Amino acid sequence: MSSGTTPAELTWRGLLLGGALTLLFTAANVYLGLKVGLTFATSIPAAVISMAVLRHLPGATVLENNIVQTVASAAGTLSAIIFVLPGLVMIGWWHGFPWLTTAGITATGGILGVMFSVPLRRALVVDSDLPYPEGRAAAEVLALGTQGAAGQADSALGLRILIWNSLASAGFAILAQTRLVLDSAATWFRVGAGATGIAGNLSFALLGVGHLVGLSVGAAMALGLVIAWVVLAPILTAQQPMPDVSVEAWVGAVFRQEVRFFGAGVMGVAAIWTLIRIARPVLGGIRSALAAGRARQAGATLVLEERDLPVTVVLLVSVSLLLPIGWLLWDVLAGTSLERHGVLLVAGGLLFVGVIGLVVAAVTGYMAGLIGASNSPVSGIGILAALASSAMLLGLLGRDADAQSSGALVAYVLTVTGIVFSICTIANDNLQDLKTGQLVGATPWKQQTALIVGVVFGSAIIPPVLNVLATSFGFVGTPGAGPNALAAPQAGLISTLAKGVLSGEGNWRMLGWGAAAGVGLVALDETLGRLKRLRIPPLAAAFGIYLPMKLIAPLVAGALIGTVYERWARRQADPERAIRLGTLTATGLIVGESLWGVAFALIVYVSGDDAALALVGDGFGGPALIGGLVLFAGLTAGLYRQTRRLAVEGRREEQSGR
Repeated sequence: MSSGTTPAELTWRGLLLGGALTLLFTAANVYLGLKVGLTFATSIPAAVISMAVLRHLPGATVLENNIVQTVASAAGTLSAIIFVLPGLVMIGWWHGFPWLTTAGITATGGILGVMFSVPLRRALVVDSDLPYPEGRAAAEVLALGTQGAAGQADSALGLRILIWNSLASAGFAILAQTRLVLDSAATWFRVGAGATGIAGNLSFALLGVGHLVGLSVGAAMALGLVIAWVVLAPILTAQQPMPDVSVEAWVGAVFRQEVRFFGAGVMGVAAIWTLIRIARPVLGGIRSALAAGRARQAGATLVLEERDLPVTVVLLVSVSLLLPIGWLLWDVLAGTSLERHGVLLVAGGLLFVGVIGLVVAAVTGYMAGLIGASNSPVSGIGILAALASSAMLLGLLGRDADAQSSGALVAYVLTVTGIVFSICTIANDNLQDLKTGQLVGATPWKQQTALIVGVVFGSAIIPPVLNVLATSFGFVGTPGAGPNALAAPQAGLISTLAKGVLSGEGNWRMLGWGAAAGVGLVALDETLGRLKRLRIPPLAAAFGIYLPMKLIAPLVAGALIGTVYERWARRQADPERAIRLGTLTATGLIVGESLWGVAFALIVYVSGDDAALALVGDGFGGPALIGGLVLFAGLTAGLYRQTRRLAVEGRREEQSGR
């Protein structure tokens, strides 16, 4: 796109529509995240809704639709702050969620995340071959919506594939909520003196993401599964017998208390190695950003696709945010016995936020490029941030704090972690959005501005939603929690971890073993790279260990299916076209389930019942499981067979038309 064109892009109607979607999606994500510990990506649903609305308005463009999805994408990521902040209620520090403090933590961290990701764009988006599966999927949705309306035959075929796969994906998810079919399968069994299991979600969205990430990432995740469930689970369960609970509960407890910390150790080493590897291109990106700023000041006209927020603006905003962050940290310490150390702790916290925030922005941006923003284990980054901030406190104060100040210490750690967590979630999302923008020809600074708007909207709605849910249901383990109390699993884990580290009772053994395994995985990947064999990205292997098997198994299956399809596609007369239609098939699988996730979240929120659509009880579980497996496998085979047929027939029709 030439610099002389001025298509509609950063418009008021786009910002308002994106803001409305952000409010809606944030509320839904906060509820689901507290209920089950998972959130859903909102970029693709927002893109679909945006196209449906703006197509009826004059002058709508693909770039304006891209701005809408950029604003709304903040909902899917900023709402992940629920993995940290409820811990302040769980430890009794807060008795609700004060609007100014809660919004301040999310907004300052979120805007810093946007600022930190500006110099990373050139290194991780422009000059990188990372797949960015969701970014590419969102770009396909945006481009197809515009081109299909213009009546181009190839785009119309692609749009048809997208719609059909979306309907199939959403239809299966809807049917699963009736419980006539089950959308997950698991079996748990003993292995000698220990135990393990096999589990997987029947999720078309995860299958589609697996297709998009490719064989290398899928193989690394499969290796992680083997380490976690074939090696670690049987050994660790044998060492910790629990005769009074079921095998499932036994294995689950060991996974949460031991295996996940091992995975966090692997993740820490892999993240550090990833940072070392990308340090050079990141520095190159910073130099390029500075050069672009000098060129702009000299009067040169940059093409739209190279116009980031000026480095001077990035530095000014970043520095100016230190004042409100300092106030947030001081607010935790004021009136406690730690107030006498206030200057030292605030200064240490600001340095921590600046340095560690920039590091996690780079790492999570890389993770978004590797496996997608919604599948990046940002809760693992939260765990590492809590560990690091707790270690910082120990370095500053030692373990001489009295019992009265112990609550303030944990609250301080959670506040610092919350700000860093907001940085990493938004950086994770921003780079994914910038990849979408690169593919559709968007202006980077306008997207960066739009995401700041999304952060502001999301920060405004998160506190009241949290207050409503805390008042209505409460959190598991807190006084007054009702029978439908929300689990908030990550917040409970992170607050418990912070307490453990500050008291010297953290699970350092498994973290250490995980770190050692991470070094081995780094060496393996580098060796395979030098031999020019299939790479095994250490971070992807860490995800396979850290995340539950039910999430990783369908991703691995999707990677295998995508690999088989692409090998077939490369043998066709027009391989690029066949591969593109396969990408749209995977995109449709993501779109359908994502849109239904939004709708179901609203149903659950209004009814207060996560089984509101159930037509049968638990007694129907056996037939529902068999029916779900058969239907899922049949739909998967049928949808890919249909895409192959349309790829061949569409090519023939195109040739006959000529």
